[in-house]
Amino acid sequence: MAGIELLPIPMATSDRIDIYSGVARMAGKVWGALHRADRPSRTVAMMVHPTSNFMGHYLLEPLAARGIDAVGFTTRYIGNDSALTMENCVLDVGAGIRYLRNLGYEKVVLVGNSGGGGLAALYQSQAESPTITHTPAGDPPDLTTADLSPADAIVQLMAHPGRAQVCGDWLDPAIRNEYDPFDRDPELDLFAPGRTLPLDPEFVARYRAAQLARNDRITQWAKDTLAELAAAGGELADLPFLVHGTTADPRFVDVTIDPSDRTPGTMWGPTEVANLMPASLGHNCSLRSWLSQWSVRESNGDGQRHLARISVPALIMYGTADQVCFPSYAQQMYDAVPHDDKLLVPVQGGTHYLKDQPEHVDFVADTVVSWLDEHGIKA
Repeated sequence: MAGIELLPIPMATSDRIDIYSGVARMAGKVWGALHRADRPSRTVAMMVHPTSNFMGHYLLEPLAARGIDAVGFTTRYIGNDSALTMENCVLDVGAGIRYLRNLGYEKVVLVGNSGGGGLAALYQSQAESPTITHTPAGDPPDLTTADLSPADAIVQLMAHPGRAQVCGDWLDPAIRNEYDPFDRDPELDLFAPGRTLPLDPEFVARYRAAQLARNDRITQWAKDTLAELAAAGGELADLPFLVHGTTADPRFVDVTIDPSDRTPGTMWGPTEVANLMPASLGHNCSLRSWLSQWSVRESNGDGQRHLARISVPALIMYGTADQVCFPSYAQQMYDAVPHDDKLLVPVQGGTHYLKDQPEHVDFVADTVVSWLDEHGIKA
């Protein structure tokens, strides 16, 4: 491998303060780590996620070793999604792809890993035929006027279709009081004493309906509160809030639902603990951010809807032992792609980040490179 290069990528800043660091805001840059192959490559793969730091992504070195330059990319929201808007993430990805094309790359492959799957789908949809003129809260950016260069291919790797869908699938419906995670409805409590496995299908159906109802209640409260702030006429235009119980998908405890090779539990540990621990999914929000990334009804980040609008080749890979992104997520994304130039590939025994699974990392890298070669996109 020829080496690693830090990329300072100029990006369009927002008038709204949505990241805490003043240095980061004033710098007007997002960052990427470019791993170069030993020989010049005309193709580059860019790994994306709304918040994760992919500059150390496990696939960067393997792709470079196989002749494909690779970039681990970060958005402006690296490590903090509390005030994230998906539409700004699209601008950041656009800045990254534009930067890479200006470096001389002829082909750019967009790799959405984990939560990057929904972002990759949203980006490509809006780059090919933009429709989004504002966030769900009515704010900029207008993606129909943005400079978004379409990727030449999409890879979805251990990915899900979007943050709002995941929030809808994982939200704990037993919580009755948004300020008290221990005020619980025993009829909807996944962790209630005596709850047996496999879960009763009737319970699961009620549970799913209650999850959507809770997501909708939070959405309506966020919209009402924003309206109250606007009516007050002051400068305050957003508020933070806390969401308890964000990791309670029944599939975490019952592996017969959406069956796969996974073990029960989550990548953060036991489900009941992960459900409330601060470091798991989406506990810290703002009103505007909730509508953009977590609201099932309002978010623009519906990966299935956006994948249905893309024209480029799509490779979708999923781990059969993944505790985060289940086989049905991969199937949903595959089915959504409207053309036949798509491929669905299981990684047998693969976990979410292929930790301590070097043979699976090699399989993924080999599959990506051979697929690109078949499409004339290889270096």
